[in-house]
Amino acid sequence: MTTECVEATFSSTGDEEPPPPRRGGHQVLFLVTPSRSNGSRRLAAGIATLDPPGRPVPARRPQTNLATRAFRKAFYAEVADREWNDWRWQTRHRLRTLEQLDRMLVLAPEERQALVEGGAMLPVGITPYYMSLISRTDSQQPLRRTVVPTTAEFQRAPGEADDPLGEDGHSPVPGLVHRYPDRVLLLAHDFCSTYCRYCTRSRVVGHGEIVPNEKRLQMAFEYIRQTPEIRDVLISGGDPLALAEDRLDWILSSLRAIPHVEFVRIGTKMPAVLPQRITPQLVRMLRKYHPLWMSLHFTHPDECTPECYTACTRLADAGIPLGSQTVLLKGINDNVETMKQLVHKLLLMRVRPYYLYQCDPISGSAHFRTSVSKGLEIIEGLRGHTTGYAVPSYVIDAPGGGGKIPLQPGYVVGREGDDLLLRNYEGQTYRYPDPVG
Repeated sequence: MTTECVEATFSSTGDEEPPPPRRGGHQVLFLVTPSRSNGSRRLAAGIATLDPPGRPVPARRPQTNLATRAFRKAFYAEVADREWNDWRWQTRHRLRTLEQLDRMLVLAPEERQALVEGGAMLPVGITPYYMSLISRTDSQQPLRRTVVPTTAEFQRAPGEADDPLGEDGHSPVPGLVHRYPDRVLLLAHDFCSTYCRYCTRSRVVGHGEIVPNEKRLQMAFEYIRQTPEIRDVLISGGDPLALAEDRLDWILSSLRAIPHVEFVRIGTKMPAVLPQRITPQLVRMLRKYHPLWMSLHFTHPDECTPECYTACTRLADAGIPLGSQTVLLKGINDNVETMKQLVHKLLLMRVRPYYLYQCDPISGSAHFRTSVSKGLEIIEGLRGHTTGYAVPSYVIDAPGGGGKIPLQPGYVVGREGDDLLLRNYEGQTYRYPDPVG
């Protein structure tokens, strides 16, 4: 089944609705940030709402970012806001070919060659929105490196594999992975609006091999029904939120009808690459299925735009707990300062940094992978230097299907008699009474 056929499963949803006006308060003029121009001091004015009276509410955030505005003016000047903000329009107009990317980017030789010779590798797909965040001239810009292919993908390093996590070997029925005793991974389909070049499932994603047809999904539901120890289902793919709402609604209701399924999660990158998908209509449907959790995928602080903030706010306001899964990538987010900026922005969007993944050894990923010591260095640079909520768990998803293995810097440094010797974030040693036996 082709990607075009998969896209045909999308159906219409209602138009974007503006946020409802705040009620019960009144407005006052207030002074914002002081600035200087031509030696004179100026004060910018704004409007704040007092709700309830006497307590100011922050001014409304901008609805879009400057880079996106400039990009639209250059390449989509004729596209109305109504279309640009429609997730279906964004999906239909993804950038997928050499000709399209060549018009918008100054391609480096290794990018151009990869686009020419790509063949059966992971397809290219970038939403116009996400392309607006990408540097036109800098091929080493972090976001650009994550979605534009290079010839480095053709080089297979020792230890790499098409299915490094052994998912196929833990798949009792097509599109279902049962690795842990009490939980399963349900692959809804293999389509993403934007393809990450380091994708763990690049062997299948975007090739039309996993389609959201009823027969296959019913087989997965039946397996879950017949396996009562399964209490937790993670819906992933592909991106489940690329499905039409009626199809996703059917999947969620089918899972909720299984008595022993207590916990449903959705894995998605939509708030980062296509925040327009998080419509009020989608959120109203999702909130029917609580307890529902969502694992979001963020890579770099530049993804945390006003549009992304709006999307995460809608999900959080609907009572959906949000966690972020970030892949550690060489030259993209492999330093403490970048990671700290990312986790701080995530918390401001009410997204809890959950996992920091060591990049899986998929075929052609060596140019993305850092050393494990780099990941430990980043965790040590966060722990004690920022709020604990901002520190993710650093994990390796063990090759061959071993599951996630957490890694921590060496905070336990030894023992003296009945005392455990511990090292804190400042490098100082402390004793903790821990009698042996």
